[in-house]
Amino acid sequence: MSTSDVEFLKAQLATARSEMKNLRQQITNLQHMHTKELRNALKMLEDFRCPGCQQDKRNEDDTSVTKEDIVSPEESCSFKPIGVIRTVFNEKRAVPRQANLASALLSRIDISSTVFNNPSHSLEGLESFSHIWIIYHFHRNPNHLKAKVAPPRLGGERVGVFSTRSPHRPCPIGLSLVQLDRVEDSKVYFFGTDMVDGTPVLDIKPYIPQYDVPVNMSEIEFYNSREAPDGEETSLLDNNPSGSSTQPMSSVSVPNWVLNSSVLDVVFNTNAESQLQALGIEKTSIIDVLKADPRSVYLRSKYGSQFYTFRLGEHTVTCKFNDQNSSVTVLQIRDVVNFQESADECTAAKE
Repeated sequence: MSTSDVEFLKAQLATARSEMKNLRQQITNLQHMHTKELRNALKMLEDFRCPGCQQDKRNEDDTSVTKEDIVSPEESCSFKPIGVIRTVFNEKRAVPRQANLASALLSRIDISSTVFNNPSHSLEGLESFSHIWIIYHFHRNPNHLKAKVAPPRLGGERVGVFSTRSPHRPCPIGLSLVQLDRVEDSKVYFFGTDMVDGTPVLDIKPYIPQYDVPVNMSEIEFYNSREAPDGEETSLLDNNPSGSSTQPMSSVSVPNWVLNSSVLDVVFNTNAESQLQALGIEKTSIIDVLKADPRSVYLRSKYGSQFYTFRLGEHTVTCKFNDQNSSVTVLQIRDVVNFQESADECTAAKE
């Protein structure tokens, strides 16, 4: 056997060991998620009460409760989705925490034909807007009734759920501002994705800066000819002298922990670069996912620098984080089919 053959076999062995290590890490993560889901299910069963018991318990805890305070099941809110969101994220793992963190990812909304006889009619005029609000249901989240949650930027410290944008809420409703790309029949294409594939859509609303931005609109210079709603363009779109600055109507502030966002340096090794070209994948889509660090606080604190694998559409991306220099290196990008075959081979080898 020649020296080149020996080196080739060593390289193959090193790759196999690396893949086995990645699989072990994924199994550990899945075990943690399973334990967490089981704990939540047991908590729900433990806290379950029938409607009558719930009312009796509420009357015991608060003697000042009146009839007006009690909402019967018939009076509770229920909504029927108007459509579904299609994205490249088949699972919750690595989904960006905010839509603008993945501004290069194109997704779409499919309006259901069961809501309107002609769903395309409901979208007429939407193409005149540059951005839209999407209101949707966090359908993959278990029921959470925790008053405090731990945002990733706080490193494990807890704050009130209503002071965060955590998806784990008493009413699991999501709100995202995205950039509209185009409208085709009953489909709405947009840039900016922080939803998992199959997410039910509750509503779509156009983004109107005159109403949605807390600033004095007379001080804003517009660089396009988009028409303001209800014929208000003459009163709201005043011409400004060049160089004028935007003056807020009132002071707008956010906590420091919201502003303290670190951006990781995303690097692709030679192997990943060649696979990008072979698969025809836009590098920007992977960078957008990784630069904001999609890992949970638990993974970062428990495992530190580690291998991380996530699915992006029909491809699987494997990378390694380096928490010392705030970087992440993309090691391998493969089709989901090829990734599954490698996993099966490793499993068969262990058996």
